[in-house]
Amino acid sequence: MRYDLVIFDNDGVLVNSEPISNRILADYLTELGHPTTYEDSLRDYMGAAVHRIHDLVLERSGERLPAGFDESFHTRVFEAFRAQLEPVPGVGEVLRELAADGVPYCVGSSGSHERIRVALNGTGLFAWFGEERIFSSQDVGRGKPAPDLFLHAAKMMGVPPERCAVVEDSPLGVRAALAAGMDVYGFTAMTPGERLTGATALFSEMKELPRLLQ
Repeated sequence: MRYDLVIFDNDGVLVNSEPISNRILADYLTELGHPTTYEDSLRDYMGAAVHRIHDLVLERSGERLPAGFDESFHTRVFEAFRAQLEPVPGVGEVLRELAADGVPYCVGSSGSHERIRVALNGTGLFAWFGEERIFSSQDVGRGKPAPDLFLHAAKMMGVPPERCAVVEDSPLGVRAALAAGMDVYGFTAMTPGERLTGATALFSEMKELPRLLQ
């Protein structure tokens, strides 16, 4: 394999969380007086840290979201995750293959540490990572599309950026990986390939990924 580290996004790449969280977000924003459809949420917030929600709402409406927004949103999402969340089909086999080949991998997610752990624990994927291989936008000053998170993950794992491959499903994540000087593989199960501009390669099923990384 030509990479020394594979960095996986979490939402939509490891776990099928994007439909759940974006429906909840669209409903919650609409409830708060900021009409948002599911499609709007996917377009504007998929792959982003929660501060982007605050920034865009303020920019568009001139109003700030309530102080308890983050806590209420995460409570709703975590309840749904515990009841509904499943791993992305085939991702367990990909992780097993990487581990068997001795290829290091980690998570680099815009989500909070709590969100990542709720998702990975609930789907049985946490055992493939452990605490030392989980990195969140909480660890850095800026979330995606800034490169900070991926650069931080590479540094903590002891691998130069040019030796890293990122697996992403959002335009913001692809932009972040490219800005970090990393190759990025765009997962198109939910996102049209034309929105993942600049990706090194595109794939629609997880079973395709190991071949692309060779």
